[in-house]
Amino acid sequence: MILNTGQRTDIPAFYARWFARRLEEGHVLVRNPYQPTSVSRYRLSPDVVDVIGFCTKNPAPMLPYMHLLDPFGQYWYVTITPYGREIEPRVPGKRQALVSFRKLSGKVGADRIGWRYDPIFISEDYPVERHIRAFSFMARELAGYTHTVVISFLDLYVKTRRNFPEATGVSREDRMVLGKVMAEIANENGMTLRPCAEGDELAVFGADCRGCMTMDMYEKAIHQRLRAPAWAPARKQCACYLGGDIGAYNTCGHLCRYCYANYDAQTVRANMARHDPESPLLIGHLMPGDEVHEVKQESWVDRQMTFDLS
Repeated sequence: MILNTGQRTDIPAFYARWFARRLEEGHVLVRNPYQPTSVSRYRLSPDVVDVIGFCTKNPAPMLPYMHLLDPFGQYWYVTITPYGREIEPRVPGKRQALVSFRKLSGKVGADRIGWRYDPIFISEDYPVERHIRAFSFMARELAGYTHTVVISFLDLYVKTRRNFPEATGVSREDRMVLGKVMAEIANENGMTLRPCAEGDELAVFGADCRGCMTMDMYEKAIHQRLRAPAWAPARKQCACYLGGDIGAYNTCGHLCRYCYANYDAQTVRANMARHDPESPLLIGHLMPGDEVHEVKQESWVDRQMTFDLS
């Protein structure tokens, strides 16, 4: 199976010690965000977990624990954008993030890590030209350390509108200009541009519009075929196979203004104060009335097939 850590929060950045403890103990509990008394128990064993997917803005806190991940298949996305602290209050500086990316790539390999430059929004402080300059600089810095770069344009979710009211959508004209130039820059630096949930309008420029967390990417990362069950994405525009997520909403301390996973800063601070690195739950502990059920898990590796990824 595929286990995901990054759709609801940033575990490597803020909860690395907790996740390391979960790997050592071999299990994790996950509270259902829509039915809080329902708790799922996942085994953290390479016998049943074929790939662990990560999405982070700061992998550095996880680097000391990478030996615990050695038995597992992995795929990492590291998000590095041009935005300052007025947009991303607690995200590390860009040069620090680039260094951490390269260190992580050195540990897991370029097939197991991708760069995310998203979400893209246009404003007076961040015009098209600034995005092109920043993207070009970062692509050169990451050349050889990844083969994949993902872009997406800002979606105005309800939480995004509340926390970032001045944000606006990106026009088709700007999307096409950026898509064309970014695809060229990516290609020059040995990367494939993958738009995230943006349809196929950038395919004309050579972008791979099949998705950013697809089965073929997992297979290339672990060098094995996977026979995965059918999957229904949460959004019709999304083609990614995300698997079970062990994170929790309203727990990401980066407090990015465009975030769709945080309600507000006060709620995040309150939840983070309840975090116990020794608890099997990311936030808090089991409560009276909680119902814990074992998730049915099995490996999806097709032992009958191998393929050459060279």
